[in-house]
Amino acid sequence: MSTVALFAQLKLRLLAGNLRGDLQRKIGFLFTLVVAAGLAVLGFFLMSLLRLAPPDVAASLVTLAFAALLLGWMIVPLLAFGLDDTLDPAKLALLPLGTRKLAVGMFTASVTGVWPVALLVITLGALVGLASGPGGWLIGLLAVLVQFALCVVASRLITTALSSALRTRRGRDVLAVAALLVVLLAQLPNLLVNRGFGDPVALLHGLAGVLRWTPPGMLAHAITDGGLLGLGEVALVALVAVAVAVLWIKALSRALVTPDVSTQAASVRRESGLADRFLPDGPLAAVVTKELKYIRREPRYRIGWFSAIVVTVILAFSLTNQGGGGFGTPIGLTALGAGMIALQSVNAFGIDGRSMWMNAVAFGTERGLAADLAGRHLANALIAVPLLTVTAVGSSLYVGHPEAILPAALAGWGVLGVGLGVGSVSSVVLPYTVPDRMNAFTGAAPGQGGQAFASAAGAMVAVAVLVLPFVVPLAFGLTWITVLAPFYGLLLETLGRRLAARVGFRRTPELLAAVSKPT
Repeated sequence: MSTVALFAQLKLRLLAGNLRGDLQRKIGFLFTLVVAAGLAVLGFFLMSLLRLAPPDVAASLVTLAFAALLLGWMIVPLLAFGLDDTLDPAKLALLPLGTRKLAVGMFTASVTGVWPVALLVITLGALVGLASGPGGWLIGLLAVLVQFALCVVASRLITTALSSALRTRRGRDVLAVAALLVVLLAQLPNLLVNRGFGDPVALLHGLAGVLRWTPPGMLAHAITDGGLLGLGEVALVALVAVAVAVLWIKALSRALVTPDVSTQAASVRRESGLADRFLPDGPLAAVVTKELKYIRREPRYRIGWFSAIVVTVILAFSLTNQGGGGFGTPIGLTALGAGMIALQSVNAFGIDGRSMWMNAVAFGTERGLAADLAGRHLANALIAVPLLTVTAVGSSLYVGHPEAILPAALAGWGVLGVGLGVGSVSSVVLPYTVPDRMNAFTGAAPGQGGQAFASAAGAMVAVAVLVLPFVVPLAFGLTWITVLAPFYGLLLETLGRRLAARVGFRRTPELLAAVSKPT
């Protein structure tokens, strides 16, 4: 059997393996299949509609689309590292294959699946949008295939070169921060347009002009130009793809013989934390210390925190740039940031996984579970309260309303308390497993995506309803109501924590089973 056929079957077997098990996994796979097919059809249709646009606009849009696809192929597999076994050379190192055959096999596995096919269909839409004449269609088809090959080999080069670092916690932390920065930078064109930095069409042509002589830009213009010029551009980019493939094979050869730094022993140190200095010895201090270390060292925790901050920053710039920079903007932004941070607590026990049985033994009583939740909330508050204060100060000064600092901070603290109370109840009613920390961007174990979505969506709705008692007066300009917001939040946090302790202690076996599913 050839290497191509072997790895294609391997990838299909891995995909088929996800269909085994409970009904939730099958539904999840069908949902993914429907979404991929829908995006493929929609993307192909939108790319085809470019034929109705002016030729220069169509060429510029395809240039940006090709560049975005290449960038996506370079970034998204990094986020999926640890989920797809065909991305990590270490998982395939024991196969009796040479480096070149292994590279061919990994390339085959990379293009096998619903998402690669969907992206190829979207790219083929550029032919309908730009190509003209038999020669243009032929050169355009070659350009699309070269674009697809370049995306794959560039993606494999990056994941292979960084595979050793991505197995370490520090490498995954850097990746998490970098991915969030990319999301933030992706909003830059929108912010520039909202700021009035120029005509959108002029900005489009300016960005396309910068990308004109990059490989995606050359391929997009090859479809438009056709003839010998287009064929020369396709040949040049094909040589670039071959060069990237050679670099990938060299990186793969090096990765197969390089020791895995993630297996090296780490130093263990004894340290005295903040909780040890200000809280008496006991379960509460132990839980606070554990949670603070989780937040500091666990990539999945930091992804949530960074995401909350990035979303708040993006919305702050967007609202102020669109003329929404009034007195109420700092209050709304701080409250939104508090809600985003509180969402990290909707599955409080998921991060413990199978180790939760030790927590269950330590609970002992309903009161013990309430103390555990109190420790988790206190650890979150120790970080969230200063962050929300900084958000209130920064947003108020940015919009020119320093008098909104105190109301914004008070409102944010109140929403945080409400969110923590709701998160306690959600954690015992809709718990789910958080996958292994090899990948910090995964939210739930296979088959539990619906539970994760219901937990987050239900918590958002519940928080939105419960904050109405002081949001409605704020809408009528009664800012003095924010003085009561922290006390209201503390009340709901206490009630939610006690209710969660009563419900969770009675269903501890179900809670432990829900957060311990295999991933």
